[in-house]
Amino acid sequence: MADIKAFRAWRYDQQVAGPAQTLITQPYDIINQAKQKAYYEANPYNIIRLEWGKTYEFDDEHNNRYSRAAADFSAWKEAAILKQDEELSLYPYVQEYTIKERRYRRRGFLCTIKAAGYGEGFVLPHEATLPAHKEDRYRLMQACLANFSPVFGLYAEENRLVDKALEEASAHNCPLLDVVDEEGVRHLLWQVTDKTVINAVEQSMTCQVIYIADGHHRYETASRFAKDVAAAGEPGCDRLLIHLVNLYDLGLMVLPTHRLAKNLQDYSALALMQALTDMGFAVFPMKDLQALEEGMAAYSTDIAVFGLFSEGYYYLAALDKEDTIIGVTWHGFSEAYRHLDVSIAQSLILEALCGIGSEQLAAGGHIGYSHDALEAVKAVESGEYQFALLLKATPVEDLLAVAAAGEKMPQKSTYFYPKVIAGLAINELKTKTNSL
Repeated sequence: MADIKAFRAWRYDQQVAGPAQTLITQPYDIINQAKQKAYYEANPYNIIRLEWGKTYEFDDEHNNRYSRAAADFSAWKEAAILKQDEELSLYPYVQEYTIKERRYRRRGFLCTIKAAGYGEGFVLPHEATLPAHKEDRYRLMQACLANFSPVFGLYAEENRLVDKALEEASAHNCPLLDVVDEEGVRHLLWQVTDKTVINAVEQSMTCQVIYIADGHHRYETASRFAKDVAAAGEPGCDRLLIHLVNLYDLGLMVLPTHRLAKNLQDYSALALMQALTDMGFAVFPMKDLQALEEGMAAYSTDIAVFGLFSEGYYYLAALDKEDTIIGVTWHGFSEAYRHLDVSIAQSLILEALCGIGSEQLAAGGHIGYSHDALEAVKAVESGEYQFALLLKATPVEDLLAVAAAGEKMPQKSTYFYPKVIAGLAINELKTKTNSL
């Protein structure tokens, strides 16, 4: 069963720490050095110092970004920069955002979930992970005994009883936080302490399967950490901060994650287009990015369709998903997996034609990612990358089908927008020495 619970969050006291917009950040895995620097400069108590601290040349085993995060976390609690809520609570969390001049509102709630292994509970992944990222998150958890940003999970409740219960419980209360981030997304957070509502939500969620949307590295790290700590005689460190959103929420948005390739030997755009043609793709030159995107959108879901930009030219490549080459290439994989555009892109284009397989992805140095097509094109024009491979967004129902089949999509298959920010609430792990 999905074991979700209310918890007592550590939250910023804005009267002491400063305005919320100077304290929050985007998730660590999409923060570059420029953003990190801006967050550092925004406020000395910005969550960046805990979640994704700077590294320095003098760092060693005893003085590093993990030890500094632990020291800051302890000091901020002592100085009441962070205060812990007195009652067990669920935290309704709403994000309002704009896509192509249309306004959306995504509703969910923050809680904790038992961080069991994928085969031990009702939590399913949909993407593969990389070891380096998990080791980083493990060291941070080990040093701080806390979750500073939530995993983002999905559940499917068509009648929306959980949503309605939390909305009704918080409808007449002022939000704890109402802030607009640097991308123009508005974040609103409430607190629900009513035990009747909390019990009803916790009970309703026991029959739910949780699908991880974002945060696979953090979830897998938390599961490993809980087992390691329990084996060392400290049971109880098995609760993980998570933000849950109903799949039937009208504000749930998935954007495509485009691929950018570099460091390919003897590469040429014409050779790649010829190789795609030889493989069975229909390849068409396109006038510009707008024409390419319109052309991609015109194809049905039965066709795998991609945009490519390289050496100043735009191309559209399309392949019938029932093409026999797919069955030969992915013998043993489920139909749900084989019919994903992102799976076809990874296996047939990046791996088979460009030699960028799982080992190369894990090592890094060949692939970059962007959810903005124009940004991807500019990265190629600048010379940083050799070509951009533009994808359509993966439908949520395809994500669920792959997860239900016990498989994982290639890394960065989905881009749920907006991201769940860090700095809203902190979950401190329960041990014998810091019992909550």
